[in-house]
Amino acid sequence: MVQHADATDEPAGSSRYPELHGHSLALLTDLYQLTMAHGYWKLGRAEHEAAFHLFFRRNPFKGGYTIAAGLEQALAYLERLRFRAEELEYLAGLTGNDGQPLFEAGFLDYLAELRFSCDVDAIPEGTVVFPHEPLLRVRGPILQCQIIETPLLNMINFATLIATKAARICASARGEPVLEFGLRRAQGVDGALAATRAAYVGGCAATSNCLAGKLFGIPVKGTHAHSWVMSFDDELESFASYARALPNNCVFLVDTYDTAEGVKKAIEIGRWLRERGHEMVGVRLDSGDLGALSIEARALLDAAGFPDASIVASNDLDEYRIDALKRAGATIGVWGVGTRLATAYDQPALGGVYKLAAIRAGAEAPWQYRVKLSEQAIKVSNPGLQQVRRFSRAGAPVGDLIYEVDRGPGRVGNSLRDPELEISLDDDSLECEDLLVPVVRGGRGVYEAPPLSQVRARTLAQLASFDPGVRSHEEPSAYPVGLERALQALKDELIARARGRADG
Repeated sequence: MVQHADATDEPAGSSRYPELHGHSLALLTDLYQLTMAHGYWKLGRAEHEAAFHLFFRRNPFKGGYTIAAGLEQALAYLERLRFRAEELEYLAGLTGNDGQPLFEAGFLDYLAELRFSCDVDAIPEGTVVFPHEPLLRVRGPILQCQIIETPLLNMINFATLIATKAARICASARGEPVLEFGLRRAQGVDGALAATRAAYVGGCAATSNCLAGKLFGIPVKGTHAHSWVMSFDDELESFASYARALPNNCVFLVDTYDTAEGVKKAIEIGRWLRERGHEMVGVRLDSGDLGALSIEARALLDAAGFPDASIVASNDLDEYRIDALKRAGATIGVWGVGTRLATAYDQPALGGVYKLAAIRAGAEAPWQYRVKLSEQAIKVSNPGLQQVRRFSRAGAPVGDLIYEVDRGPGRVGNSLRDPELEISLDDDSLECEDLLVPVVRGGRGVYEAPPLSQVRARTLAQLASFDPGVRSHEEPSAYPVGLERALQALKDELIARARGRADG
């Protein structure tokens, strides 16, 4: 095999998203993406232009909305996509079922010279999105479009799932801060970092994850654990010792032994801190009846002159438990959420997909539109190069229209159709916005990712603009999303044609 030198034009890595473990991610893909790529190359189809869309079919957690996330990591991956000598050497060692090399040397030479050259349009992170709306549209040589499918799904699916879970949890907290504490239960190092970032996008105020804090600029929070208390002979001594060591960071964990007594001891040390010019931040509850204990703790703190001391609660919280505690009158002011957030405990995957929607032999050739059939209507894909147009009235979204970019959406006679809903978009009072924006052109980034704090603010503002019924956790209202009529007609025609071929 020809020896391949490492690329000398690798980008410096302007993105804030780190390379995982310092390694190239060129091989972060399924083998069948590379075998298909080899096939395209072998048949002379590698440079045929294709359009793919990344989307999901159902909102997670039986909810009424989803929060787009993961774009910055995806763009960092695309920016750095190179097949270096070590990756090519690995691929050269793979064999087929006859024991011979799986990939031809000429194909590996092609990969060595490959530089990402596609166009990518994406919905910005922190945007509220819905099923079947493309979060990304990738257009370019089909070989390139194909090999990036798996990593894009990996990065967008998980981040979008966790951002949505965080948004739901933060909504239940009703404006009170939610701290992400999921590092110790997350799915590995990479999963933990991605989860922390996505949780912040979804609205969490801070994290316990110091590496994520450093990498992404997320505020970090934390004080001490039960082990600190247990390492001393006396609970009061443990609180006093912590206060001497870190007087400006005192949230005392009070349920190691007896919670009420723990609160009283925290108050005693709080008075000691106050005499020395510091203030106790609060107490944390991590077990038992959090609602009743928080009410008791609040009464003790208020009576002792600590009305501003927060009550922090943790212990397997999620949006449903937080909502129940709020309705029961709990006086908790800060919520620490770990396992059920960082692992998306009740739904471990989003189920996003990446489907071919159009292909042509060259820039001057007409597009050939594609649709995937299925016995399940929800799995029948949409054809064409798609864009999503959101219509709003006085800042409140009323419906989204998916249209084919080369045909234009048109304003007259359009409607959004849902099995039970229809909304006219002919009203001149409606404002509109196209959600997919250019992020890569010819393989070069043209989108400057905003600071993560702005992404988080976008999430909160977007959610606030939607009808409360759409945001409900119990039997949410359906938000209207449909195909523009010309695109629906194209889809119907392609389905009929494909089924005719199948029947024939």
